[in-house]
Amino acid sequence: MGRSADLPRTAGRFDGDDAGCSMLHVDMDAFFASVEIKKRPELRGKPVVVGGGQRGVVAAASYEARRFGVYSAMSMSQALRRCPAAVVLPPDRAAYSAASAQVMAVLRDITPLVEPLSLDEAFLDVSGATRGQGRPGVIAATIRRRIVEQLGLTCSVGVAPTKFVAKLASARCKPDGMLVVPAARVLDFLHPLPVTALWGVGARTAETLHRLGIRTVGDLAETPLDTLRRSVGSSAAEHLSALAHGIDPRPVQPDEVEKSISADRTLDVDVTAEADVCRELLRLSEEVGTRVRARGFAARTVGIKIRYADFRTVTRVRTLPAWTASTGEIYETAVALYRSLDLDQPRIRLVGVKCEALRETDSVHEQLTLDLSAEPAEAPVRRGADLAVDAARARFGAAAVQPGTLLATPSGRPAQSRAPRPDESDIAGL
Repeated sequence: MGRSADLPRTAGRFDGDDAGCSMLHVDMDAFFASVEIKKRPELRGKPVVVGGGQRGVVAAASYEARRFGVYSAMSMSQALRRCPAAVVLPPDRAAYSAASAQVMAVLRDITPLVEPLSLDEAFLDVSGATRGQGRPGVIAATIRRRIVEQLGLTCSVGVAPTKFVAKLASARCKPDGMLVVPAARVLDFLHPLPVTALWGVGARTAETLHRLGIRTVGDLAETPLDTLRRSVGSSAAEHLSALAHGIDPRPVQPDEVEKSISADRTLDVDVTAEADVCRELLRLSEEVGTRVRARGFAARTVGIKIRYADFRTVTRVRTLPAWTASTGEIYETAVALYRSLDLDQPRIRLVGVKCEALRETDSVHEQLTLDLSAEPAEAPVRRGADLAVDAARARFGAAAVQPGTLLATPSGRPAQSRAPRPDESDIAGL
């Protein structure tokens, strides 16, 4: 049996066997960190970590940081122990959303059959694009070249007959590579991989499979289906067996809309004052509102997440009377939800805000609500202010424009101790 390592990783032109390989998986390389480095070219070649404070987690790490064992979702304190020289930057979600929109525009210029999975990855079905743009491998090489030339970023592309195999291929040619898995060699590629490479095999399922002596995808493929059913259930057994045999009939679904957009922050120290919590709600509402508008969405539901010092977590959501894409209304709703908890001097470790029940603004026939507390004549002004702030942040970074209440005084303290009002429009930073 051949090994997946035998498949050539392609860095430039492509002339291999890609017949029947109409599925592409495009995955941006260290996306958040790469966007930050593009804004700050002096950081190129240095270990860059994007994330929160000492008690936060790593959102992204450059490949230089990964050499020290720093990875996404790792605690920031552990990351700094492994790489004390890391350059730590706060997340700039507005910049990432803007860059993601540019990436998706490049992909949709190739084919309308694009299924985004997140800000930094997407599936493409190029079966209808080959006549005008060349074979799948040639299209993949074109995508990589255009993203470098137009955006100054790099990506890795997996090319295969199915979505599942294409995603595995892109992971195995990172960074800045391309891997084509020919239809005739799918099983050669899959079977040596650990069984945990399969979608649906988490820690618990892996433990069950390991007790059966199943360590690789090949082991799973050779296991009778009845044995798998007794161990993991009928549905999971059939799903995993199909993947192990290279079977994945799922099509690209270009119209699938994100279910929610959220942001949360682990605080450097526990807070108890309502004004401090509201200030974090404002910061997160700014971030979520910017991302909702950048994706062309409106939301019908706003929610919050509060985690206490003892790690107990509560969530609350509220369905709005009308669709909204307004930072002000997101914040106003978040504050109302927090106050509804009626807490007495709680010690709060983490605060989060989310928008869900999303729809594209073009499909929302109701008048978008911008701020329920605003007079009708003020609504266009508030919407214009949101869009102007979004444009400035996309160009100059998240810190370019901020409510004055989020700025620190020279002593490092917040600018004020009262809870910021949802209608405050004092903007600073430009």
